[in-house]
Amino acid sequence: MTLAEAAAQADALAQAGDQRALATLRSQWDEEIEAAARDGDYRVRAQAYRAIAQFRFRQKLELLRRGLEDESPAARGSALIALEALSRDHPGDVNQFRSLLHELVARDPNVAVRRLAIVCLRNGPHQRDTVQLLEGIAEDEDADGDLRRTARTVATALVRKSRTK
Repeated sequence: MTLAEAAAQADALAQAGDQRALATLRSQWDEEIEAAARDGDYRVRAQAYRAIAQFRFRQKLELLRRGLEDESPAARGSALIALEALSRDHPGDVNQFRSLLHELVARDPNVAVRRLAIVCLRNGPHQRDTVQLLEGIAEDEDADGDLRRTARTVATALVRKSRTK
């Protein structure tokens, strides 16, 4: 079985609520995920970061930091997708990576990575500096149109979220 197949199986177990089988699968694939995240091939690293979310592997959050700092946009994007998925149920996860997410949003050369970082911020708690950063991007006429729309949407959602508490 490949890592991708095991990750798909883990995702199915998680969706079915079979925590015991998921825990067993995690223990079987723990070292393989670690090794894949350190592989020289960016495609293997990207798969490892996606697998962290599919396995619901909260113990590997710090491994995602490595992915967010990866040289490959594909690996950074996969790490962001994993963080977004994990932070849906645990909004505090975004705070662990907030400064790095801000850096990606503001300066990553890949527009898709920047948009994914913005989407991750949506799951976190409202913070004024995040909203200001997003509003600045939304108003930047030189920025990509999709990036501007995503930033505006997430900034609005964060402000709305802060008012409902």
